[in-house]
Amino acid sequence: MLRIAVPNKGSLSLPASEMLSEAGYRQRGPGGRELVLADPANDVEFFYLRPRDIAVYVGSGTVDVGITGRDLLLDSGVEAVEHRPLGFATSTFRFAAPAGEITSLEQVNGKRVATSYDVLVGDYLAEHGVDAAVVHLDGAVESSVQLGIADVVADVVETGSTLRAAGLATFGEPILRSEAVLIRKPGEAEPSNGLTILDRRLQGVLVARQYVLMDYDVPNEHLEAAVAITPGFESPTVSPLHDGKWSAVRSMVRKDVTNKVMDELYDVGARAILVTSIHACRV
Repeated sequence: MLRIAVPNKGSLSLPASEMLSEAGYRQRGPGGRELVLADPANDVEFFYLRPRDIAVYVGSGTVDVGITGRDLLLDSGVEAVEHRPLGFATSTFRFAAPAGEITSLEQVNGKRVATSYDVLVGDYLAEHGVDAAVVHLDGAVESSVQLGIADVVADVVETGSTLRAAGLATFGEPILRSEAVLIRKPGEAEPSNGLTILDRRLQGVLVARQYVLMDYDVPNEHLEAAVAITPGFESPTVSPLHDGKWSAVRSMVRKDVTNKVMDELYDVGARAILVTSIHACRV
């Protein structure tokens, strides 16, 4: 039975459970507080844990795989392997300081850096040859400069409005671009069958979220031009219509360009252009 760690709270929790549900796994119901949930139909068992602890459990082999943030994985300091990015909970991790005072990473030498991710930040500074003191805080690091316990902060940045309100401005290159990731324990030469199935299902969810099915009819003299617009995930399906002068085409198209593709198809003579959402797939 595959043992899977899932975030029990925070910004990772709901989208992780939604993705697993879309992949066909049993999950906690609304308001559910189960810490362990068995899914015997799929031969898996879910453990709902603090997102920051998941990498520790996976790295020790207590559970086989888990969903957590890339930032939390790197900050854990344990040996666990990022197996697949999952495309949600994206964030950027950056340095910030009082506006205009520090503008480059080299100027962080000899400074105090406040962060909730001291392992991640410490490793980054060491990798770039910067000697600075890392001050660990559990939250609200943007107040640390004003309160005099740090000169620089390193934190997750979304819009930057919180930093600006504290009189801080980001500088330098991002420390890390993070997102939710599927992680596994190290040292496995070949993934287990359970992990292979889980990975295939999650990949199917990712593709289903990114693509739609597009169906249309097109005169045969314009078929090649239409197919060039919709090459599909591998190749489109083309079927002759009854009158012999038109063909029906079905193809997978990226969701974010759907309307542009429809316009281009119409311009080359395609008609009856229909778009259908993909609920699940295997690729």
